Amino acid sequence: MRIAVIGGGYVGLVSGACLASKGHEVLIVEQDESKVAQINNGVSPIHEDGLEDVLMASLGSNLQATTHLDAAVRLSDLTMIAVGTPFNGNEIDLGQIEDASIAIGEALRDVNRYHVVVVKSTVVPGTTDDLVMPLIEKHSGKRPGLEFGVGMNPEFLREGNAVSDFMSPDRIVIGGIDERTRACMAEIYAPFGNTDKVFVNNRTAEMIKYASNALLATLISFSNEIGNLCSAVDDVDVVDVLNGVKLDKRLSPILSDGQRVQPEINSYLAAGCGFGGSCFPKDVNALRVYGQQRNLDMPVLDAVMQTNANQPLQMLDLLKKRQINLKRAQICVLGLAFKPGTDDVRESPAIPLIRTLVDSGAKVTTYDPVATDEAKKVLGDIDVTYAASMHEAIDQANVIMVVTSWSEFAEIPALIAPRAYQPLVIDGRRMLDQHAVMHYEGIGLGAQTPESGSDYDEHDHTGRMTSAA
Repeated sequence: MRIAVIGGGYVGLVSGACLASKGHEVLIVEQDESKVAQINNGVSPIHEDGLEDVLMASLGSNLQATTHLDAAVRLSDLTMIAVGTPFNGNEIDLGQIEDASIAIGEALRDVNRYHVVVVKSTVVPGTTDDLVMPLIEKHSGKRPGLEFGVGMNPEFLREGNAVSDFMSPDRIVIGGIDERTRACMAEIYAPFGNTDKVFVNNRTAEMIKYASNALLATLISFSNEIGNLCSAVDDVDVVDVLNGVKLDKRLSPILSDGQRVQPEINSYLAAGCGFGGSCFPKDVNALRVYGQQRNLDMPVLDAVMQTNANQPLQMLDLLKKRQINLKRAQICVLGLAFKPGTDDVRESPAIPLIRTLVDSGAKVTTYDPVATDEAKKVLGDIDVTYAASMHEAIDQANVIMVVTSWSEFAEIPALIAPRAYQPLVIDGRRMLDQHAVMHYEGIGLGAQTPESGSDYDEHDHTGRMTSAA
């Protein structure tokens, strides 16, 4: 099938490249000429594992990027809208959706064949039917259901795993105004074999996306709230608590042969310093507002966001617990991306943490394997040192704060072991063995007995942690 994808960001680029790899002819429409040039040269403008390989496999044959929306739509059988829908503080901004819908309608005005327009962007229920479809109808002069179809096909892509998620989906949700629309959309996904396909109307498809993300965000905030409680209880560790919870056979079923299944959703039952990224914060807030606009209180989702907003502050509480003098402290913040595997720093807990540390007078050095350039755009002129390597970042630090669980950060215990003085390690992702470092604090870890190795001496005159006697 000939497909135009409007938007060359995370969703549009991954979706377009992967659909091309399945044999479809794909034109990716992107306004940014520099991004178009990158894509057509096989260079991904975003950090996403495996994406450049998928691009290179189809470029020059059935995949191309262009700035010309009108021509792309006219040449295609189906158009996907994959533009951004940012949350502006009150509701999601549908400006890009509106612009794309108008442009698609104008492009379809002189097209004399049936065409399907599919919304891939995350939008609240009713957007596809009540905004996108009327705009296309108005600007094309054509009738929905007769001369064009309108569908909704939400994405379930995790940044850092987007290519594998698209190529091996757990479900494909196909919404449409009628059977003809849904049948056309199903044809796109014919190469995906026996993957479960859910056929619904557009409003239901839109709601499935929001409900899915809201559930995952709720699991994280629940885990963080339990973790904060564990921090207040001596000799209790949230890691042990949640590991015990996850052994409930409703969460990790036991097969007839005695083997236990460990569903990936259980990874969201882990305490840390908060969730971020382009999806969870935006989508949960949008769903809250959507409910409030319908005179419905959303107390659970309100609590999810409040807990998440406070979570980076738990890292600061652990500093205060150790009576660190921030005006003398040399603090290393490891991780700027909101999660490993991506350069996305949107809503990353590292950003408010760094701002607060600098405002408090600390000397902050930070390092991230791929997200430094993106973080500089967000942090601006804040007085932060950006290290080129983890070794450089931790070299002079008397406090090391782990915010993103990049695998290379597991080397911290071995790197600091030879030091005459031992820095305090604050583990915001609970990825390190607490017994592998002399001075350790972690999210969800209650006060430990002396045998745990958590005793420490006061700071020396440099503000560094000294070895325990």
